[in-house]
Amino acid sequence: MFIDYAKITVKSGDGGNGAVAFRREKYVPKGGPAGGNGGNGGNVIFLADRNLSTLLDFRYRKIYEARRGDHGGSSLCDGKRGENIIIKVPIGTIIKDSKTEVVIADLDIDGKEFMAAKGGKGGKGNAHFATPTKQTPRFAEPGKHGEEKTVILELKLIADVGLVGFPNAGKSTLISVISEAKPKIADYPFTTLEPNLGIVRYKDHKSFTVADIPGIIEGAHQGKGLGLKFLRHIERTKILLIMIEITSENYQKDFKTLIKELNAYSEVLSEKKKILSFSKADLINEAALKKVLKRKIRGFDGKVLIFSAATKFQIPELIEELWNQLRD
Repeated sequence: MFIDYAKITVKSGDGGNGAVAFRREKYVPKGGPAGGNGGNGGNVIFLADRNLSTLLDFRYRKIYEARRGDHGGSSLCDGKRGENIIIKVPIGTIIKDSKTEVVIADLDIDGKEFMAAKGGKGGKGNAHFATPTKQTPRFAEPGKHGEEKTVILELKLIADVGLVGFPNAGKSTLISVISEAKPKIADYPFTTLEPNLGIVRYKDHKSFTVADIPGIIEGAHQGKGLGLKFLRHIERTKILLIMIEITSENYQKDFKTLIKELNAYSEVLSEKKKILSFSKADLINEAALKKVLKRKIRGFDGKVLIFSAATKFQIPELIEELWNQLRD
């Protein structure tokens, strides 16, 4: 199951208390203060891990707490530091403050860490407070409390190319043909209910990644259909491949709607490089195909690609163009 959103609470460990103790040696009847310091509490650390692909684990566990520091002991023995808790998340996870929804960390690289909550500082033992005028302090410092906060985790797939189109535009069929991904494919809208990520092999052992998200409908940026839930997954892509079904009755309207939804969702998507394509070319004859090649789409002045994933018509040319655009 693909889960790309979670809200959890994290708490770092409290610091251990400082100790009140005195030297009790056989030949030192009135020994000085010997209370050790408390150990610092453990930190809460998020770690990006390439072996993870979903936030599923956070559906079942909502609270993560690091260990507190040990209290100080006698004979100037300091308490042991509390153990950190390492929370592993997939690469591409962003962390937001749950109150403000401000992004506080972006774990976009394998091995990248973020300390979400710092452990409380351990208290000082009474030995720390000894002075020439106060040689036997009978008090120590309590440990500081750890931090506690609720954070939102959002996973955004990291891909080179994002496929954008209406439901049933052929995105899943395309990614299954050009990569090893095996999404569910059927001839009805919203077959794709979760994002798919595929690796496209190019010549000379090169490759690039493609993300397929559920189809966009008008109003997707407001939460209609499945758009709002998954549009975030194409924010990290370098290129957007706009796919319009070649049998559509109004290419211009389809293009305008898709661009409108992308722009309305975020400024990031509005500024991304876009390639326009017509899918399912096997559904029209050669004469109709020539007419499509002559069509001009207002608002787009780049190269238009036409292909059929079902028959693999112009698929090598499509891969070549995507690679060239990525290289540029």
